[in-house]
Amino acid sequence: MARKLRYTPGGGALFEITCRTIHSRFLFRPTRRFNEILVGILARAKTRYGVEISAFCCLSNHFHILARVDDSRQLSHFMAYVCSKLAREVGKLTGWKEKIFSRRYQAILVSEEEAAQVERLSYLLSHGAKENLVERPQDWPGVHCVDALLTGRPLEGTWFDRTQEYNARQRGEDVPFDRFATREILELDPLPCWKGLLPEQYRQRIAGLVEAIIATAAAHRKQSGREPAGAAAIRSQNPLTQPARTKRSPAPLVHAASKRMREEIYRMYAIFVAAFREAAEHLKAGDRSARFPEGSFPPGLPFVQAGLVPVR
Repeated sequence: MARKLRYTPGGGALFEITCRTIHSRFLFRPTRRFNEILVGILARAKTRYGVEISAFCCLSNHFHILARVDDSRQLSHFMAYVCSKLAREVGKLTGWKEKIFSRRYQAILVSEEEAAQVERLSYLLSHGAKENLVERPQDWPGVHCVDALLTGRPLEGTWFDRTQEYNARQRGEDVPFDRFATREILELDPLPCWKGLLPEQYRQRIAGLVEAIIATAAAHRKQSGREPAGAAAIRSQNPLTQPARTKRSPAPLVHAASKRMREEIYRMYAIFVAAFREAAEHLKAGDRSARFPEGSFPPGLPFVQAGLVPVR
């Protein structure tokens, strides 16, 4: 099945980004070292590429990031940086020698509607509790944005410069694990639709979402009669094992709150795809002056930046 074309509306957009481990193995099992490394990677990538991160969470076999980008190239560079560094670190921590990710990241556009953005934020915040792994999102032992959003405090992580570490070892030097470690600070950005709120107002709205998530999880536990696994059980997982069942469902093109907005984004995407395919046919026929739509990745040619004609 052909991949969907990467599409970001002009002016930028919010995306829900998901990455899953190979075979859904528990390669992202929470540990103190893994948590510090993941936060450090996100912080370094955010600074390097200027992406606005509003929320994130990482369970044992996948992670979600809610981020706003200016265009598809910025998103691509950001995720390439995150995934390549994370894959190397996970392999180092777990001893897993094969692929870390099952496929490339999945990025779903979130419309500008407040209801759509808040719904996706609530979905990310619910992780850990909605799967009945812990009673509250705050109890998840892994990387989760919930405490940072509730308190307004940034998160701290660690960035390891493995190039310097490798070079030092090649010179025969003794290299403690933290010799080339740098502390990184990850500050979260407001959800685009709530940018006008004061910090205290923002935290109050987050608290309201979290209270609703906790109440819903408690109701589900009461109905099912099942207690949560608990943080200790999560930490004791073998990172190389995989769950008996993995949730798989088709990914939508967009998360929208209204039919009108969903249809409008589908219409704009269809125009984008049609223009791309027409240009691709011209390029295939030998016409290197074929005009690809702005914000696209022509095959074998540079990214087409908005307002600029790519150099041929």
